[in-house]
Amino acid sequence: MQLNPYLFFDGNCEEAFRFYEKTLGGKIEAMMHTEEAPTDAQCAMGDSMKGKVMHAFMRLGDFSLMASDSPREHFEKPQGYAVSLNYDDPAEAERIFKVLSEGGTVPMPAGPTFFARFFGMCVDKYGTPWMVNCALQTCP
Repeated sequence: MQLNPYLFFDGNCEEAFRFYEKTLGGKIEAMMHTEEAPTDAQCAMGDSMKGKVMHAFMRLGDFSLMASDSPREHFEKPQGYAVSLNYDDPAEAERIFKVLSEGGTVPMPAGPTFFARFFGMCVDKYGTPWMVNCALQTCP
């Protein structure tokens, strides 16, 4: 079994995924736009999905991240979760946190804690909540 986060965006999925690809060192393996769907499926998605991403897939090492644009009338701001990134090197964790938090918000400033050499929480400029961690010990 694999557990893969699936993110929904308010019309900026492609921009966000290109940012994540560059920032996290991933590789976008698929990005399907609504115009690539059969005509009847395009009609079912409605006008708000024209020019939008209906599915994107990115490989990040052994893991993957998936996403799409949400129809405007169904989009809800992400809440109640965070995508957690875990690093062995505190300097790399700090670098990633700085890039992800730029233009976003920081509900928990980053730094050393009683449980981590580095930990911080941010919501990036695309609305995705992240936790960036470098544990005291390497965790599975």
